[in-house]
Amino acid sequence: MKVHVAKSRAELGRFAAGEISAALREGLRIKTHLRLILAAAPSQSDMLAALRQEPKIDWTRITAFHMDEYIGLPADAPQGFANWLKREFVGHLPFARFEPIDPGNNPEAACKRYAALLAEDPVDVVLLGIGTNGHLAFNDPPADLDDPLPVKVVTLDTMCREQQVLDGCFPTLDAVPHRAVTLTIPTLLAGCELFCCVLGRHKSAAVRDALEAPISGDCPATALRTHPRCTLYLDHESSSMREIYEHDNHNRT
Repeated sequence: MKVHVAKSRAELGRFAAGEISAALREGLRIKTHLRLILAAAPSQSDMLAALRQEPKIDWTRITAFHMDEYIGLPADAPQGFANWLKREFVGHLPFARFEPIDPGNNPEAACKRYAALLAEDPVDVVLLGIGTNGHLAFNDPPADLDDPLPVKVVTLDTMCREQQVLDGCFPTLDAVPHRAVTLTIPTLLAGCELFCCVLGRHKSAAVRDALEAPISGDCPATALRTHPRCTLYLDHESSSMREIYEHDNHNRT
């Protein structure tokens, strides 16, 4: 992986948005239409805000998907990831389509529907983060890095649910849903290019393990190291438990 360590959240957001926008513009130069998968989390806010301002991206030629959604929340709940993305990003831009995950009353059927949509064409760009437990999307450890399902229903572990409270998305642990729909790790890694933004000291152990631990479902984020085109963007706090080499080809400051 390429790794970039920024001095602040704002700098991280601007730098990541610049590289993502360059990839989108290049993709649109080659192809008539792109497909983009988005993470919905506060760690993505600075990057998404900067990406909204990037020039010369024809959003009308881009279809957006997202990577997970809670089961059991009201359709208009502000914590819903599709709703969050509409507020923070998708609703501000003229996307060709935004395909929200809607678990409804039949999450298994929703998984099959979403898997069929994703299978229609390759995914060009994935914008993701890493959880405090090392999860990617809602693939909590121990995760199946070779999961045969493209989209599935999962039960969230306690550390994952605690992160939602820590991030300010829910007032208490009891308010956080126990189940969700998630894209699996093979589905995420099938994207042509991955851009991963990770912020905060509470993510530092997960970042260290993602970069240094053996590749396994014990830290799902280690799977990012198997992807040929993945860039990891860190702030000073999220990078604090790994050794930083300022001048090598894999770490630019």
